[in-house]
Amino acid sequence: MPIILEEGDSGWFVIRTRPKSEHIAAIHLMKFADIDEVFAPRVKYEKGTRRGKVWFVESLFPGYIFARFDLGEKLRAVNATNAVSGVLKFADIFPQISDDFIQQLRAEFPEEENEIRIIDQPIEEGDEVLILDGVMAGLETVVTKIMSGKERVRILLNWLGQEREAEVCYASIAPTRQARSNL
Repeated sequence: MPIILEEGDSGWFVIRTRPKSEHIAAIHLMKFADIDEVFAPRVKYEKGTRRGKVWFVESLFPGYIFARFDLGEKLRAVNATNAVSGVLKFADIFPQISDDFIQQLRAEFPEEENEIRIIDQPIEEGDEVLILDGVMAGLETVVTKIMSGKERVRILLNWLGQEREAEVCYASIAPTRQARSNL
């Protein structure tokens, strides 16, 4: 059965993008496909690596963005846009996303930051952490105290069969738990 598209089928649709190209697809949709509203929410978070802590920016929904357009009028242009794989559909149905859902999601992202939300992972007493550098690199331990004003923390070490506390630089540790967010 052929898909019947008519002008006036306007609303929010999910656009599939190429991997790690969500922001590029969003720009191209607005510039070349003449789509007025595109929403590509991203998150920024700090992660411990071998080089120390590094900031990463990723799409909230990897491989997907949202766009508001007239399906009958713009489908061909959207599908032909660089970095776009196509409009999400199930069989012959293009599901629409409600305006309320998009508004609620947009409320969580600062407009002035180009829809990037920073996810902060503060380390607290009792948290399990991984030491990133120095002679104890790779060791998992527990934070016993946050040292105020020094950018240091006190950790618990099992050293020669005894538990001892040591101070390390806050920047040299990373939480071992998953990122906590208020999304």
